[in-house]
Amino acid sequence: MVGLIAAVAAFTGLALAGSPSAMADASAKAAAAPAAARPAAAPSDVPAAPSGFSTTWSDDFSGAANSALDTGTWRYDDGAGANFGTGEIETTTNSTSNVYTDGNGHLVLKALHSGTDPNSGWTSGRVETQADGFGARPGGVVRIQASIQQPNLNTTTGAGYWPAFWMLGSPLRVGVGWPGSGEVDIMEDINARSSVFGTLHCGVSPGGPCNESTGIGSGERACSGCQTGYHTYAVEIDRSTSPEQIRYYLDGANYFTVNSSQVDATTWANAVDHSYYVIFDLAIGGAFPGAFGGGPTSATASGGQMNIDYVAVYNKPAAGDLGANIAQGKPTTSSSNESADFPASNATDGNISTRWSSGFSDPQWLQVDLGQSYQLTHASLTWEAAAAAAYQLQVSADGQNWTTAYTNSNSPQDLQDTALNTTGRYVRVYATARASQYGDSLYELALYGTPSGGSNPGGGTGTLLSQGRTATASSTENGSFPASAAVDGNAGTRWSSGFSDPQWLQVDLGATHTIGKVELNWETAYGTAFQIQTSPDGQNWTSVYSTTSGTGGDQTLAVTGSGRYVRLYGTQRATQYGYSLWEFQVYGS
Repeated sequence: MVGLIAAVAAFTGLALAGSPSAMADASAKAAAAPAAARPAAAPSDVPAAPSGFSTTWSDDFSGAANSALDTGTWRYDDGAGANFGTGEIETTTNSTSNVYTDGNGHLVLKALHSGTDPNSGWTSGRVETQADGFGARPGGVVRIQASIQQPNLNTTTGAGYWPAFWMLGSPLRVGVGWPGSGEVDIMEDINARSSVFGTLHCGVSPGGPCNESTGIGSGERACSGCQTGYHTYAVEIDRSTSPEQIRYYLDGANYFTVNSSQVDATTWANAVDHSYYVIFDLAIGGAFPGAFGGGPTSATASGGQMNIDYVAVYNKPAAGDLGANIAQGKPTTSSSNESADFPASNATDGNISTRWSSGFSDPQWLQVDLGQSYQLTHASLTWEAAAAAAYQLQVSADGQNWTTAYTNSNSPQDLQDTALNTTGRYVRVYATARASQYGDSLYELALYGTPSGGSNPGGGTGTLLSQGRTATASSTENGSFPASAAVDGNAGTRWSSGFSDPQWLQVDLGATHTIGKVELNWETAYGTAFQIQTSPDGQNWTSVYSTTSGTGGDQTLAVTGSGRYVRLYGTQRATQYGYSLWEFQVYGS
């Protein structure tokens, strides 16, 4: 497992307008045991993705009261605050006295004091995501957002408190130094001043193009009511515009923007154009609170808490519709796995918080069987911090004889996209050199293209348009059978509705298409009466197929129509159960 290996002794300077220095993460986590990152549930109170975005990952902290965090999703950064390089004085712990879910859908970080000396005896919490693959792809945008209530204190009782929501660049986890590897502080407040600071740390420290250790910051901005209620804090890293931007938001209002033109291109690329991991912490004392009056004091209250309602990562792709990810859910194998927690299938499951990780040697490979020959047009790779420094994308008709379609001999970035113009049923990432002492670790391999010769399984012509697209439903039997399971390309997962009529399942194809065929792979609980409907807007529907004598099983339906949205609308069930589909596949052009 990738660990932080930068020594605390190497750190110089204090991030006065930022959260605790990344360099000191080493002492807290260098020896951390590997853990398999698992997706958190996307609950109803996590907002839907903004227009043009899709939800990449979220957590609504739905654990029981006084529960610890899932360490498959989160890491505890335990240790003395002095190790973090910013002068803070608390000790962070994994105790549910300091870090817990409250049973009402909130993560709580609580600072507690013991003894009579206000400058010692403090414990608190600091946590970060196991996954570090959250970022903006070339030409795309990422939005990282959380709803937070700052500690409900005043400037007397809150002196010395330092809550923060921030991100560190994933290269830090393989020893690339701070601040060059990048730090984006989304929300910081100090001394309960009802304010917010947004900051980018980059370059070198002290000084450098980013004025470290202060960074490029918004300065203090008013945040009325942020101690007494929940407010939304977000950043958008936008790689679709020139110059690239980092935009800071409070309750949806853009209050500060950093442009790539403010620093040299190398500094920006090293700090911004890669993935990140998310951190929440509640520090006590340190240089930043000290710069605004100091603390803690004898009047500082014990028990102040930072409450987080949810955190979400949303992504907007580069302009142009690539179609469906044809690798998602397909059989995937590899030369080796670091452990059973990191199998090859993790790289094609459509989940950015799971990953494949190889053994710690060269060469290594990951291969996916697309099930038929495709004309491949594009590949997207999301590497973990332990990326391949050199690799090839290879194609094969039989899984034995390989042709190189793309070569990357110097791969410092973890978010990579390349156009392809090749044909194959099998696609392999063949890695010949690692960027770290760890293995080759890949969150996602996404492939795009059309069936060779314009054919597809089941007969007929057209491209599979629905796989991997956003699917929604009128209901689900329970959380084990979501709408997305019907378009994931995996015949072992399914959507199942509530046990009543009518019910529907719909898929957003991302753009308007001409529809020529729909394939239904029913579970035993099928529909006898249903329609296939299309819509330009997801609101107004046109029926392109209708039956009152559905047979279940595998049904191939020839249809004629067009639309961005395609819906199965069921009006009569064949059993007392719901409607249940292993796969809902829409073909067209």
